[in-house]
Amino acid sequence: MSTKKRSLKRPLLFILLAVAGVLFLFIDVRLVGEDPRPVGSAEDLEALAERDDLNVLFILVDTLGAHHLGSYGYERDTSPTIDALAGSGARFAKHLSQSSWTKSSMASMWTSLYPARSKITRYEDALPESAVLPAEILREAGFRTTGVYRNGWVAPNFGFAQGFEVYERPLSRNVLPGLRRENPTVRHGGSDDDLLHATAEFLEVHGHERWFLYLHFMDIHEYLYDEETAQFGTGFEDNYDNAILRTNVVLEKLLQYLNENGYRENTLIIFASDHGEAFSERGLEGHARYVYPETTEVPFILSFPFQIEPGIEISTRTENIDIWPTILDLLGLPAMEGIDGQSRVPELLAAMSGEPLPERERPAIAHLDQHWGQRQRESAPHVVLADGDMRFSYTTVPNQPPILELFDASEDPDELKNVLSKHPEVAERLRDLTRAYIDHSPDPPWGDAAAPLEIDEIQLNQLRALGYQIP
Repeated sequence: MSTKKRSLKRPLLFILLAVAGVLFLFIDVRLVGEDPRPVGSAEDLEALAERDDLNVLFILVDTLGAHHLGSYGYERDTSPTIDALAGSGARFAKHLSQSSWTKSSMASMWTSLYPARSKITRYEDALPESAVLPAEILREAGFRTTGVYRNGWVAPNFGFAQGFEVYERPLSRNVLPGLRRENPTVRHGGSDDDLLHATAEFLEVHGHERWFLYLHFMDIHEYLYDEETAQFGTGFEDNYDNAILRTNVVLEKLLQYLNENGYRENTLIIFASDHGEAFSERGLEGHARYVYPETTEVPFILSFPFQIEPGIEISTRTENIDIWPTILDLLGLPAMEGIDGQSRVPELLAAMSGEPLPERERPAIAHLDQHWGQRQRESAPHVVLADGDMRFSYTTVPNQPPILELFDASEDPDELKNVLSKHPEVAERLRDLTRAYIDHSPDPPWGDAAAPLEIDEIQLNQLRALGYQIP
Protein backbone atom coordinates (compact mmCIF):
# COMPACT_ATOMS: atom_id res chain seq x y z
CA MET A 1 0.00 0.00 0.00
CA SER A 2 1.85 3.06 -1.19
CA THR A 3 1.29 6.64 -0.12
CA LYS A 4 2.24 9.99 -1.53
CA LYS A 5 4.91 11.76 0.50
CA ARG A 6 5.13 15.48 1.07
CA SER A 7 8.24 17.38 1.98
CA LEU A 8 9.40 18.58 5.38
CA LYS A 9 11.37 21.31 3.63
CA ARG A 10 8.47 23.73 3.88
CA PRO A 11 8.09 27.12 2.22
CA LEU A 12 9.02 30.25 4.09
CA LEU A 13 5.67 30.38 5.92
CA PHE A 14 6.32 27.10 7.69
CA ILE A 15 9.90 28.04 8.44
CA LEU A 16 8.67 31.20 10.14
CA LEU A 17 6.07 29.19 12.06
CA ALA A 18 8.83 26.91 13.33
CA VAL A 19 11.18 29.66 14.51
CA ALA A 20 9.49 30.07 17.88
CA GLY A 21 9.45 26.32 18.41
CA VAL A 22 13.14 25.76 17.72
CA LEU A 23 14.38 28.35 20.19
CA PHE A 24 14.42 25.61 22.83
CA LEU A 25 17.28 23.95 20.93
CA PHE A 26 19.72 26.54 22.16
CA ILE A 27 18.74 26.45 25.83
CA ASP A 28 21.14 24.64 28.14
CA VAL A 29 18.62 22.12 29.41
CA ARG A 30 19.93 19.62 31.97
CA LEU A 31 16.72 18.72 33.78
CA VAL A 32 13.34 18.07 32.22
CA GLY A 33 11.70 19.83 35.14
CA GLU A 34 8.40 19.09 36.81
CA ASP A 35 6.48 16.32 35.09
CA PRO A 36 3.03 17.64 34.09
CA ARG A 37 1.44 14.19 33.80
CA PRO A 38 -0.98 12.86 36.44
CA VAL A 39 -0.35 9.56 38.20
CA GLY A 40 -2.11 6.71 36.43
CA SER A 41 -3.36 3.20 37.13
CA ALA A 42 -4.07 -0.07 35.33
CA GLU A 43 -7.54 1.30 34.59
CA ASP A 44 -5.97 4.32 32.87
CA LEU A 45 -3.84 1.97 30.80
CA GLU A 46 -6.91 0.05 29.64
CA ALA A 47 -8.71 3.34 28.92
CA LEU A 48 -6.07 4.44 26.40
CA ALA A 49 -7.91 2.47 23.71
CA GLU A 50 -10.96 4.68 24.20
CA ARG A 51 -9.13 8.00 23.95
CA ASP A 52 -9.43 10.00 20.73
CA ASP A 53 -6.76 12.55 21.66
CA LEU A 54 -3.77 10.22 22.07
CA ASN A 55 -0.66 10.93 19.98
CA VAL A 56 2.27 8.56 19.38
CA LEU A 57 5.94 9.57 19.44
CA PHE A 58 8.32 6.78 18.39
CA ILE A 59 11.94 7.51 19.38
CA LEU A 60 14.33 5.02 17.77
CA VAL A 61 17.92 5.49 18.97
CA ASP A 62 20.26 3.72 16.57
CA THR A 63 23.06 1.51 18.00
CA LEU A 64 22.01 1.73 21.64
CA GLY A 65 22.73 -1.38 23.68
CA ALA A 66 20.75 -1.88 26.88
CA HIS A 67 23.84 -2.83 28.87
CA HIS A 68 25.17 0.76 28.59
CA LEU A 69 22.14 2.33 30.34
CA GLY A 70 21.81 2.96 34.06
CA SER A 71 18.23 1.65 34.17
CA TYR A 72 19.54 -1.63 32.76
CA GLY A 73 22.30 -1.95 35.35
CA TYR A 74 25.21 0.02 33.89
CA GLU A 75 27.56 1.50 36.48
CA ARG A 76 28.26 4.72 34.56
CA ASP A 77 25.77 7.60 34.66
CA THR A 78 25.27 7.68 30.90
CA SER A 79 21.49 7.90 30.67
CA PRO A 80 19.69 10.13 33.21
CA THR A 81 16.88 11.14 30.85
CA ILE A 82 16.30 7.62 29.53
CA ASP A 83 16.35 6.31 33.09
CA ALA A 84 13.78 8.93 34.09
CA LEU A 85 11.47 7.74 31.30
CA ALA A 86 11.80 4.20 32.63
CA GLY A 87 11.36 5.34 36.23
CA SER A 88 7.87 6.69 35.57
CA GLY A 89 6.85 4.27 32.82
CA ALA A 90 7.38 0.65 31.79
CA ARG A 91 10.82 -0.87 31.21
CA PHE A 92 11.13 -4.18 29.40
CA ALA A 93 14.15 -5.71 31.12
CA LYS A 94 15.08 -8.52 28.71
CA HIS A 95 14.38 -7.26 25.24
CA LEU A 96 15.84 -8.71 22.03
CA SER A 97 16.30 -7.04 18.65
CA GLN A 98 15.89 -9.33 15.67
CA SER A 99 19.20 -8.41 14.04
CA SER A 100 22.39 -6.42 14.58
CA TRP A 101 22.06 -4.70 11.19
CA THR A 102 19.67 -1.77 10.93
CA LYS A 103 17.71 -2.65 7.79
CA SER A 104 16.97 -6.23 8.79
CA SER A 105 16.22 -5.23 12.38
CA MET A 106 13.89 -2.38 11.43
CA ALA A 107 12.09 -4.51 8.84
CA SER A 108 11.34 -7.04 11.57
CA MET A 109 10.25 -4.30 13.97
CA TRP A 110 7.84 -2.67 11.49
CA THR A 111 6.42 -5.95 10.10
CA SER A 112 6.48 -7.89 13.40
CA LEU A 113 8.11 -10.78 11.52
CA TYR A 114 11.38 -12.58 12.11
CA PRO A 115 14.00 -11.95 9.37
CA ALA A 116 13.48 -15.38 7.79
CA ARG A 117 9.85 -14.35 7.18
CA SER A 118 10.25 -10.65 6.37
CA LYS A 119 12.81 -11.66 3.69
CA ILE A 120 14.90 -8.58 4.50
CA THR A 121 18.30 -10.16 5.10
CA ARG A 122 20.50 -8.80 2.26
CA TYR A 123 21.49 -5.28 1.30
CA GLU A 124 19.41 -5.31 -1.92
CA ASP A 125 16.21 -6.54 -0.20
CA ALA A 126 13.21 -4.21 0.09
CA LEU A 127 9.73 -4.39 1.60
CA PRO A 128 7.05 -4.69 -1.10
CA GLU A 129 4.11 -2.31 -1.38
CA SER A 130 1.81 -5.19 -0.44
CA ALA A 131 3.29 -5.24 3.08
CA VAL A 132 1.03 -3.46 5.59
CA LEU A 133 3.04 -1.43 8.09
CA PRO A 134 1.91 0.23 11.35
CA ALA A 135 2.05 3.74 9.88
CA GLU A 136 -0.60 2.68 7.38
CA ILE A 137 -2.89 1.46 10.16
CA LEU A 138 -2.36 4.69 12.10
CA ARG A 139 -2.99 6.86 9.07
CA GLU A 140 -6.21 5.02 8.27
CA ALA A 141 -7.24 5.66 11.89
CA GLY A 142 -6.88 9.41 11.35
CA PHE A 143 -3.33 10.12 12.57
CA ARG A 144 -1.10 12.58 10.72
CA THR A 145 1.97 10.47 10.04
CA THR A 146 5.54 11.74 9.64
CA GLY A 147 8.86 9.91 9.76
CA VAL A 148 12.25 11.63 10.05
CA TYR A 149 15.29 9.37 9.72
CA ARG A 150 19.07 9.77 9.60
CA ASN A 151 20.07 6.24 8.61
CA GLY A 152 20.01 5.38 4.91
CA TRP A 153 19.13 1.74 5.59
CA VAL A 154 15.55 2.83 6.34
CA ALA A 155 15.23 5.07 3.27
CA PRO A 156 12.03 5.06 1.18
CA ASN A 157 13.59 2.96 -1.61
CA PHE A 158 13.75 0.04 0.84
CA GLY A 159 9.99 0.26 1.46
CA PHE A 160 9.98 1.93 4.88
CA ALA A 161 7.95 5.01 3.88
CA GLN A 162 4.64 3.18 3.55
CA GLY A 163 1.87 4.88 5.48
CA PHE A 164 3.79 8.12 6.09
CA GLU A 165 2.48 11.35 4.60
CA VAL A 166 5.97 12.76 5.05
CA TYR A 167 9.05 10.54 5.24
CA GLU A 168 12.43 12.26 4.86
CA ARG A 169 15.88 12.90 6.16
CA PRO A 170 15.92 16.12 8.19
CA LEU A 171 17.46 19.20 6.68
CA SER A 172 21.13 18.95 7.68
CA ARG A 173 22.23 22.09 9.50
CA ASN A 174 25.70 23.09 10.50
CA VAL A 175 26.93 21.00 13.40
CA LEU A 176 27.21 23.07 16.56
CA PRO A 177 30.75 24.13 17.58
CA GLY A 178 32.59 21.64 19.75
CA LEU A 179 30.83 18.50 18.56
CA ARG A 180 33.15 15.54 17.95
CA ARG A 181 32.37 12.61 15.69
CA GLU A 182 34.67 9.83 16.90
CA ASN A 183 33.55 6.85 14.83
CA PRO A 184 36.43 6.78 12.31
CA THR A 185 34.39 4.99 9.62
CA VAL A 186 31.57 7.54 9.52
CA ARG A 187 31.52 10.39 7.02
CA HIS A 188 27.94 11.54 7.47
CA GLY A 189 26.88 15.13 8.19
CA GLY A 190 24.36 16.70 10.51
CA SER A 191 23.39 15.66 14.03
CA ASP A 192 20.33 14.65 16.01
CA ASP A 193 19.70 18.35 16.71
CA ASP A 194 18.28 18.33 13.17
CA LEU A 195 15.53 16.00 14.41
CA LEU A 196 14.55 18.57 17.03
CA HIS A 197 14.16 21.23 14.36
CA ALA A 198 12.00 18.83 12.31
CA THR A 199 9.89 18.00 15.39
CA ALA A 200 9.21 21.65 16.14
CA GLU A 201 8.22 22.28 12.54
CA PHE A 202 5.91 19.27 12.44
CA LEU A 203 4.15 20.20 15.69
CA GLU A 204 3.77 23.83 14.70
CA VAL A 205 1.83 22.65 11.66
CA HIS A 206 0.03 19.51 12.91
CA GLY A 207 0.25 19.66 16.70
CA HIS A 208 -3.47 20.46 17.04
CA GLU A 209 -4.38 17.25 15.16
CA ARG A 210 -3.89 13.63 16.17
CA TRP A 211 -0.37 12.64 15.14
CA PHE A 212 2.23 9.89 14.87
CA LEU A 213 5.86 11.02 14.67
CA TYR A 214 8.80 8.65 14.13
CA LEU A 215 12.28 10.03 14.92
CA HIS A 216 15.33 7.91 14.06
CA PHE A 217 18.30 9.17 16.10
CA MET A 218 21.81 8.49 14.81
CA ASP A 219 24.45 10.30 16.88
CA ILE A 220 25.37 7.26 19.00
CA HIS A 221 26.08 5.28 15.82
CA GLU A 222 28.49 8.09 14.91
CA TYR A 223 29.94 8.42 18.45
CA LEU A 224 29.07 12.11 18.44
CA TYR A 225 29.49 14.08 21.66
CA ASP A 226 30.72 17.48 22.87
CA GLU A 227 32.97 18.91 25.56
CA GLU A 228 30.18 18.95 28.14
CA THR A 229 29.37 15.26 27.64
CA ALA A 230 32.98 14.05 27.36
CA GLN A 231 32.74 12.50 30.82
CA PHE A 232 34.08 8.98 30.42
CA GLY A 233 37.49 9.12 28.75
CA THR A 234 38.74 8.89 25.18
CA GLY A 235 38.80 5.16 24.41
CA PHE A 236 36.48 3.54 21.87
CA GLU A 237 33.95 2.43 24.47
CA ASP A 238 34.37 5.70 26.42
CA ASN A 239 33.43 7.70 23.33
CA TYR A 240 30.37 5.51 22.88
CA ASP A 241 29.28 6.32 26.44
CA ASN A 242 30.00 10.01 25.84
CA ALA A 243 27.69 9.85 22.82
CA ILE A 244 24.93 8.22 24.88
CA LEU A 245 25.17 11.03 27.44
CA ARG A 246 25.03 13.62 24.67
CA THR A 247 21.93 11.95 23.20
CA ASN A 248 20.33 12.25 26.64
CA VAL A 249 20.82 16.02 26.46
CA VAL A 250 19.04 16.08 23.10
CA LEU A 251 16.23 13.96 24.54
CA GLU A 252 15.96 16.32 27.53
CA LYS A 253 15.34 19.20 25.15
CA LEU A 254 12.72 17.20 23.29
CA LEU A 255 10.86 16.28 26.48
CA GLN A 256 11.11 19.84 27.77
CA TYR A 257 9.50 21.06 24.56
CA LEU A 258 6.69 18.50 24.86
CA ASN A 259 6.12 19.43 28.52
CA GLU A 260 6.04 23.16 27.96
CA ASN A 261 3.75 22.97 24.93
CA GLY A 262 1.16 20.67 26.50
CA TYR A 263 1.82 17.50 24.50
CA ARG A 264 3.06 15.20 27.25
CA GLU A 265 -0.36 14.55 28.83
CA ASN A 266 -1.77 13.10 25.58
CA THR A 267 1.27 11.43 24.02
CA LEU A 268 2.40 7.82 24.22
CA ILE A 269 6.20 7.71 23.88
CA ILE A 270 7.91 4.59 22.55
CA PHE A 271 11.66 4.37 23.19
CA ALA A 272 13.55 1.60 21.39
CA SER A 273 16.70 0.70 19.48
CA ASP A 274 17.54 -1.39 16.43
CA HIS A 275 20.71 -3.01 17.83
CA GLY A 276 23.60 -2.54 20.22
CA GLU A 277 27.38 -2.41 19.85
CA ALA A 278 30.21 -4.85 20.60
CA PHE A 279 33.41 -3.88 22.41
CA SER A 280 35.66 -6.93 22.04
CA GLU A 281 33.63 -9.12 24.41
CA ARG A 282 34.41 -11.94 21.94
CA GLY A 283 37.22 -10.24 20.05
CA LEU A 284 34.72 -8.34 17.87
CA GLU A 285 33.83 -4.65 17.69
CA GLY A 286 30.91 -2.79 16.15
CA HIS A 287 27.75 -4.45 14.84
CA ALA A 288 26.22 -6.12 11.77
CA ARG A 289 28.60 -9.07 12.03
CA TYR A 290 26.94 -11.44 14.51
CA VAL A 291 23.90 -11.49 16.81
CA TYR A 292 25.43 -12.19 20.20
CA PRO A 293 23.76 -10.43 23.18
CA GLU A 294 26.03 -7.37 23.19
CA THR A 295 24.55 -6.35 19.81
CA THR A 296 20.98 -7.58 20.26
CA GLU A 297 19.98 -6.85 23.88
CA VAL A 298 18.37 -3.42 23.51
CA PRO A 299 16.13 -1.09 25.53
CA PHE A 300 12.38 -0.91 25.17
CA ILE A 301 10.61 1.67 27.33
CA LEU A 302 7.05 2.99 27.22
CA SER A 303 6.16 6.39 28.66
CA PHE A 304 2.43 6.98 28.98
CA PRO A 305 0.31 10.15 29.18
CA PHE A 306 0.37 9.48 32.92
CA GLN A 307 3.10 8.62 35.38
CA ILE A 308 3.46 5.20 36.97
CA GLU A 309 4.73 5.40 40.55
CA PRO A 310 7.03 3.63 40.80
CA GLY A 311 7.82 2.63 37.25
CA ILE A 312 7.18 -1.00 36.39
CA GLU A 313 9.54 -3.66 35.05
CA ILE A 314 8.49 -6.37 32.60
CA SER A 315 10.96 -9.13 33.46
CA THR A 316 9.82 -11.76 30.97
CA ARG A 317 11.60 -11.96 27.60
CA THR A 318 10.23 -9.65 24.91
CA GLU A 319 11.36 -8.72 21.39
CA ASN A 320 11.27 -5.85 18.92
CA ILE A 321 8.64 -7.74 16.93
CA ASP A 322 6.35 -7.25 19.95
CA ILE A 323 6.52 -3.44 19.91
CA TRP A 324 3.86 -2.66 17.33
CA PRO A 325 1.39 -5.38 18.33
CA THR A 326 1.59 -3.87 21.83
CA ILE A 327 1.11 -0.28 20.64
CA LEU A 328 -1.81 -1.08 18.34
CA ASP A 329 -3.44 -3.03 21.18
CA LEU A 330 -3.00 -0.10 23.58
CA LEU A 331 -4.57 2.23 21.01
CA GLY A 332 -7.49 -0.12 20.30
CA LEU A 333 -6.55 -0.29 16.60
CA PRO A 334 -6.75 -3.32 14.25
CA ALA A 335 -4.08 -5.95 14.86
CA MET A 336 -1.52 -6.88 12.21
CA GLU A 337 -2.28 -10.26 10.65
CA GLY A 338 -0.07 -13.32 10.26
CA ILE A 339 2.73 -11.94 12.43
CA ASP A 340 5.32 -13.46 14.77
CA GLY A 341 5.17 -10.81 17.49
CA GLN A 342 2.46 -10.48 20.11
CA SER A 343 0.96 -7.77 22.26
CA ARG A 344 2.55 -7.35 25.69
CA VAL A 345 -0.44 -5.50 27.13
CA PRO A 346 -1.25 -8.50 29.36
CA GLU A 347 2.22 -8.21 30.92
CA LEU A 348 1.76 -4.45 31.40
CA LEU A 349 -1.59 -4.87 33.11
CA ALA A 350 -0.28 -7.67 35.31
CA ALA A 351 2.73 -5.61 36.39
CA MET A 352 0.59 -2.55 37.16
CA SER A 353 -1.85 -4.69 39.16
CA GLY A 354 0.86 -6.54 41.09
CA GLU A 355 -0.08 -9.88 39.56
CA PRO A 356 2.27 -12.61 38.20
CA LEU A 357 3.44 -12.03 34.65
CA PRO A 358 2.38 -14.48 31.93
CA GLU A 359 5.08 -17.04 31.14
CA ARG A 360 6.79 -16.98 27.77
CA GLU A 361 5.99 -20.03 25.66
CA ARG A 362 8.75 -20.02 23.01
CA PRO A 363 12.34 -18.86 22.46
CA ALA A 364 13.11 -15.42 21.07
CA ILE A 365 15.10 -15.19 17.82
CA ALA A 366 17.85 -12.94 16.45
CA HIS A 367 19.19 -13.47 12.92
CA LEU A 368 21.86 -11.97 10.68
CA ASP A 369 23.01 -13.11 7.27
CA GLN A 370 26.78 -12.75 7.65
CA HIS A 371 27.02 -12.11 3.89
CA TRP A 372 24.29 -9.45 3.82
CA GLY A 373 26.54 -6.99 1.97
CA GLN A 374 28.01 -9.45 -0.56
CA ARG A 375 25.54 -10.20 -3.32
CA GLN A 376 27.74 -12.86 -4.96
CA ARG A 377 28.07 -15.02 -1.82
CA GLU A 378 25.53 -17.52 -0.54
CA SER A 379 23.52 -16.84 2.58
CA ALA A 380 25.35 -17.62 5.83
CA PRO A 381 22.94 -17.06 8.72
CA HIS A 382 23.99 -16.56 12.31
CA VAL A 383 20.90 -17.35 14.37
CA VAL A 384 20.54 -17.08 18.14
CA LEU A 385 17.66 -18.41 20.24
CA ALA A 386 17.11 -16.94 23.72
CA ASP A 387 15.17 -19.38 25.89
CA GLY A 388 14.96 -18.43 29.56
CA ASP A 389 18.50 -18.25 30.91
CA MET A 390 19.81 -20.24 27.95
CA ARG A 391 21.02 -18.72 24.70
CA PHE A 392 21.81 -21.00 21.76
CA SER A 393 24.02 -19.75 18.91
CA TYR A 394 24.11 -21.34 15.42
CA THR A 395 26.80 -19.88 13.16
CA THR A 396 26.85 -20.99 9.54
CA VAL A 397 30.33 -21.61 8.12
CA PRO A 398 30.50 -22.16 4.31
CA ASN A 399 31.56 -25.71 3.37
CA GLN A 400 31.94 -26.65 7.04
CA PRO A 401 29.68 -27.83 9.87
CA PRO A 402 27.99 -24.98 11.76
CA ILE A 403 29.51 -23.65 14.97
CA LEU A 404 27.20 -24.42 17.90
CA GLU A 405 27.36 -22.59 21.23
CA LEU A 406 25.21 -22.58 24.34
CA PHE A 407 25.38 -19.96 27.10
CA ASP A 408 23.78 -20.04 30.54
CA ALA A 409 23.15 -16.54 31.91
CA SER A 410 22.25 -17.92 35.35
CA GLU A 411 25.89 -18.97 35.88
CA ASP A 412 27.62 -16.70 33.33
CA PRO A 413 25.88 -13.27 33.15
CA ASP A 414 28.16 -12.10 30.32
CA GLU A 415 27.35 -15.25 28.34
CA LEU A 416 30.93 -15.89 27.22
CA LYS A 417 31.42 -19.52 28.33
CA ASN A 418 30.19 -22.22 25.95
CA VAL A 419 28.39 -24.89 28.06
CA LEU A 420 27.13 -26.98 25.15
CA SER A 421 28.66 -30.18 26.49
CA LYS A 422 26.99 -29.72 29.90
CA HIS A 423 23.46 -29.43 28.48
CA PRO A 424 23.28 -31.70 25.39
CA GLU A 425 19.50 -32.15 25.54
CA VAL A 426 18.88 -28.40 25.70
CA ALA A 427 21.33 -27.85 22.84
CA GLU A 428 19.69 -30.50 20.69
CA ARG A 429 16.20 -29.10 21.25
CA LEU A 430 17.28 -25.55 20.40
CA ARG A 431 19.33 -26.70 17.41
CA ASP A 432 16.25 -28.45 15.97
CA LEU A 433 14.20 -25.30 16.50
CA THR A 434 16.91 -23.24 14.79
CA ARG A 435 17.03 -25.53 11.76
CA ALA A 436 13.24 -25.45 11.52
CA TYR A 437 13.36 -21.64 11.62
CA ILE A 438 16.03 -21.45 8.90
CA ASP A 439 14.59 -24.12 6.62
CA HIS A 440 10.83 -24.01 7.13
CA SER A 441 9.73 -20.49 8.11
CA PRO A 442 6.47 -19.68 6.28
CA ASP A 443 6.22 -16.90 3.75
CA PRO A 444 5.18 -13.43 4.98
CA PRO A 445 1.47 -12.56 4.98
CA TRP A 446 1.90 -10.70 1.67
CA GLY A 447 3.35 -13.74 -0.12
CA ASP A 448 6.67 -13.87 -1.91
CA ALA A 449 9.54 -11.45 -1.32
CA ALA A 450 9.92 -8.36 -3.49
CA ALA A 451 12.37 -8.43 -6.38
CA PRO A 452 15.93 -7.41 -5.39
CA LEU A 453 16.41 -3.67 -5.49
CA GLU A 454 18.85 -2.12 -7.93
CA ILE A 455 20.98 0.28 -5.87
CA ASP A 456 23.02 2.83 -7.78
CA GLU A 457 26.53 3.90 -6.85
CA ILE A 458 25.39 7.17 -5.30
CA GLN A 459 23.09 5.32 -2.92
CA LEU A 460 25.81 2.80 -2.12
CA ASN A 461 28.22 5.62 -1.29
CA GLN A 462 25.64 7.15 1.06
CA LEU A 463 25.44 3.82 2.89
CA ARG A 464 29.21 3.42 2.92
CA ALA A 465 29.37 6.84 4.57
CA LEU A 466 27.62 5.27 7.56
CA GLY A 467 30.65 3.04 8.06
CA TYR A 468 29.41 -0.12 6.33
CA GLN A 469 31.77 -2.05 4.08
CA ILE A 470 29.84 -2.77 0.89
CA PRO A 471 31.81 -4.02 -2.13
